[in-house]
Amino acid sequence: MKILVVDDEPLARTELSYLIKKSPVLKKQKIKLYQAEDIKEAQGILLKYKVDLLFLDISLNEENGFELADELKQLSYSPMIVFATAYDDYAVKAFDVGALDYVLKPFEQERIDQALTKAAKILNTEDNNLKQREQKKSDVLSIELEDRNVIVKKLEIVAATVNNGILTIETNTQKYETRKTLAWLKERLTDSCFMQVHRNAIVNIEDIKEIQPWFNHTLLLIMVNDAKIQVGRSYRKELNERLGM
Repeated sequence: MKILVVDDEPLARTELSYLIKKSPVLKKQKIKLYQAEDIKEAQGILLKYKVDLLFLDISLNEENGFELADELKQLSYSPMIVFATAYDDYAVKAFDVGALDYVLKPFEQERIDQALTKAAKILNTEDNNLKQREQKKSDVLSIELEDRNVIVKKLEIVAATVNNGILTIETNTQKYETRKTLAWLKERLTDSCFMQVHRNAIVNIEDIKEIQPWFNHTLLLIMVNDAKIQVGRSYRKELNERLGM
């Protein structure tokens, strides 16, 4: 979690930073803590780093923390804001501008922990949503052909082989030829059902229909689409283990 403390009083910045670092809420998190004494310095940090949480004083010499809060709306992302101030009469306005919390000076560990807990819950939810979106995206594969790109569901891939520099990706009904490498494909087929069985072949082990003995003590796989894939000797042991043979 990246946290920025904005306060024109050095002692207040130091105290608040200490309580943040000490908080058990962040014990298992990697944190990066920044400090700024005015809006200009805060702007520089916010433009350089993607800050997650902002502890913002309202009275900053001749400046006002609400000015910075308004400017944050122009950023491509908006960090969460906790107003940390000696004044209790701005709470309503603070929540009107979307503040996550409002803590008063002198700071207490319990109140800082409460604010950090709120922020951590929101970040965890956002991270989980992002992972779900990434997982959804990763369910499909974009294959670059000579004249177009086709989108294939990864789990529909039965096998892939390389011959003369051409990668052929097969489903039950289609074959796609591309100049991509087998290493490129392997990096993207991370589901446990996919296995490299030869230096030039990857198969979906759930789509193996038959296993036949082959030359030099190797095996020949007959896939559900009737594709025939040779198993390299160095891959046979792992395949046996994966299939419980």
